[in-house]
Amino acid sequence: MNTQVGETPKILEKRVGNQVKLDEPLISVIVPAYNVAEYIAETLDSAFAQTFTDFEIIVVNDGSPDTSELEKVLENYLDRIIYIKQENGGAASARNTAISESRGIFLAFLDGDDLWFPEKLASQVQFLEDTLFEMIYCNGKLFGAALYESQTFMDKSPSSGDVTPESLLSGGCNVLTSGTLVKKDLVVKCGLFDEEAVRIEDFDLWFRLCKNGVRIGYQEDVLMKYRIRTGSLTGDNVEKAERTIAALQMVKSKHTFTESEHLAWETHLKMSEIELKLEKGKNSLVKGDFIEARKNFSEANAQDRKFKLTALNVLLALSPKLTLILFKVFRPAEFLYIAASNNHPPII
Repeated sequence: MNTQVGETPKILEKRVGNQVKLDEPLISVIVPAYNVAEYIAETLDSAFAQTFTDFEIIVVNDGSPDTSELEKVLENYLDRIIYIKQENGGAASARNTAISESRGIFLAFLDGDDLWFPEKLASQVQFLEDTLFEMIYCNGKLFGAALYESQTFMDKSPSSGDVTPESLLSGGCNVLTSGTLVKKDLVVKCGLFDEEAVRIEDFDLWFRLCKNGVRIGYQEDVLMKYRIRTGSLTGDNVEKAERTIAALQMVKSKHTFTESEHLAWETHLKMSEIELKLEKGKNSLVKGDFIEARKNFSEANAQDRKFKLTALNVLLALSPKLTLILFKVFRPAEFLYIAASNNHPPII
């Protein structure tokens, strides 16, 4: 079943580089480009530095407002890529356009600001050959924000055990999109990315693939770098929690769950709602909105009572400014990260 809804964005231009392989490649690398002119050269360089070379790269400019800057950067790559410019339709639309133009047996997704280590594709091709999996995803090093520089994606969003509908719904397995390699025909059979599932289209596709029996495996190797951009949706923990809740609500509206799937969904939804309250509380605290901070922390504590949260609320009631000072002293990186990602200066 194809899940795309609405009109397909109009393709304005398609250019096939002179050095693009004439023979069908094993892998099609899918790169959506929207406001990534500053990063895409480094991204493409990391792809062309792969030790595995049987691939094509398809870059889709999704009506980006930085098109002039983007195309200036891409001038150095046009001989080696397939470049498509279309009207804006969102990341799902850009990826679907690239998939429709792709010739590879496998699809590898690479966001326009992420990076691959040189062995990424070679390692994943070998991993698929050695296993019965039809889709795999790896771990990635976080970079771009001081708060997360020493961490990996799986430190923040762990994966363990088998990838099942239940483990995806529960948050027990978390797929890093730029770390995936998947058989193209399976993605096509499942209906591609849902263009109505804005910013959660990847989670929706992984869930549909899993529900349809596709064997998905987690490759624990760190094979890429996942960029955190402060001031963007990927760099805002409030937005991250909101996207998780939206993703869970959307899949619930689209699919009939088994009893075990519903339990996993319900548990993860509750955890995400608590996480959202906590992150909103921290944001309000940094902004100096102490009443709103205490309200959010209290609501989180009501859902999952913790001694630390109870103590925090008492301290907020007695001395709000001292609470903020202590947060800055004991969690300086998080304090500055919240201020930067929300584009407001800290009040102290």
